[in-house]
Amino acid sequence: MPQKTKTGADGPREVPNFIWAMFAVLVVFVYFFGLTIPFVGPDEPRYAQVAREMLQRADWITPTLGGLNWFEKPVLLYWLEIVSFKTFGVSEFAARVGPALFGLGTIASLWIIGRSATIHPQRTTNTYPNWLALIASTTLGILVFARGASFDIIITFPITAALAGFFIYDQARNRAFKSKYLPLIAFYTFTGVALLAKGLIGVLFPYGIVAVYYLISRRLPRHDFWISLVWGTAVSLAIAALWYLPMYERHGYGFIDEFIIQQHFQRFVSNKYQHPQPIYFFLWVLPLMTLPWLPFFIASIVKVVKSVASGEKAAGGTEENNGAATSSTSRLVYSSSLVRLALAWLLIPLIFFSFSGSKLPGYILPAVPAAVILASIYIYELTERNKAWRIAVISTAAFIWIGTVVLLQTAVPTLVEEHSVKSLIAAANRHGYVSNRVLTLHTVSFNAEFYAAGRLLKDEKGKQQWLSGANEVETVLKAGGGEPVLVLVPVQYVAQLTTDEKLRSQFLTDNGDLAILAVSAR
Repeated sequence: MPQKTKTGADGPREVPNFIWAMFAVLVVFVYFFGLTIPFVGPDEPRYAQVAREMLQRADWITPTLGGLNWFEKPVLLYWLEIVSFKTFGVSEFAARVGPALFGLGTIASLWIIGRSATIHPQRTTNTYPNWLALIASTTLGILVFARGASFDIIITFPITAALAGFFIYDQARNRAFKSKYLPLIAFYTFTGVALLAKGLIGVLFPYGIVAVYYLISRRLPRHDFWISLVWGTAVSLAIAALWYLPMYERHGYGFIDEFIIQQHFQRFVSNKYQHPQPIYFFLWVLPLMTLPWLPFFIASIVKVVKSVASGEKAAGGTEENNGAATSSTSRLVYSSSLVRLALAWLLIPLIFFSFSGSKLPGYILPAVPAAVILASIYIYELTERNKAWRIAVISTAAFIWIGTVVLLQTAVPTLVEEHSVKSLIAAANRHGYVSNRVLTLHTVSFNAEFYAAGRLLKDEKGKQQWLSGANEVETVLKAGGGEPVLVLVPVQYVAQLTTDEKLRSQFLTDNGDLAILAVSAR
């Protein structure tokens, strides 16, 4: 008979399944709520505009921005946006649907990993995957980046899904086709998808994590895994070739130089793209991305260190013993297979990006699921021992979900408005300036790449021209035959246009940061 569980305050009483189902629905709602706010930062509007141009040309291969080749990133995000634009129309919501789905996919992949970990062999149910998914869905890094039309969550999901496939394979008790080859097919398939998501790290990270996992497990892969490297790598490359091959056929060495040499190697070894940070940058960025579960992540790391120092034997997972899979004690401890996978998963991105010459916070996002696993193990042990901890964790998660919705409904739109030109361009359109050229004075607005697409003044390399005075605006007017122009300018420089005797300037509106004026020659 299955072991009965305690129902007292300190027993492992289970949360009812209908509560977990309600949480799942709530997570989906939260992840799709508020995706309509204006684009934030320099990347979202540019990536959305690249996808829009590809859609307008009916071209699924060559990314362009402003009509010029844009080889900074691979194509997966653009494909997701194109499909979404076709389905929902061109909008901020449509541009973010793919990342939101990939955020949910990351959570689902972690749930699958949790389901594959043997935690309580004596019990008929395993609630750990539910707790793992709960923690993942409310972790700051995943929750925030799943809301943005950028590449960080786009690479995080396929890496997580690939490692879920590997972990299922590694933990399976039998070697039947379903438990042997299907998980490996998933591992190599999602590795191929990761190559389409963000380039070479799409294969470097999954392969590197698996290698380090076996290294710290002090065992070699089984014979069938070695064989799979041949056919599996071919599968990954075949998937990646759907875009890389036609790109090379169209653009030849120019694609290799820009995408591989400059965007991969020069970005890694130099500060060419002006994102320098100290080597320890991600040592504090990564923990912050685990909020609000940061204390549990740190506690888990401490417990791992103590476990290693004490020489604790592997337990709580499926371990290899002379080729036979065995389950040990009922408690997941910090030398289990799941913890070793999380440690390898944490180390590879952390070490790789720490030595990169270019560092941005989102780079480390592929390591966040590993941090979530470690934090959730510690939290799960607490919830198993004490009802008060179950209530506290669920209450914290509910607070994060509700707080996210409230902020997106109230404060966030106001904050975003101050950094978006959407309302400025809309005001100009209402005044009848629907096709006039847009200039940028004392500023460059990447946000305008989407909202003023096709109207921005650019140089021959496709970069926005930074105008530094009213005389340069006058020169542009003369070159354009006197056609009025729109000028985006920081509010503190508005007087340069309104007081210039050679210009007739009409102030239209401002967002607190930038103003937009309709300017013509007197």
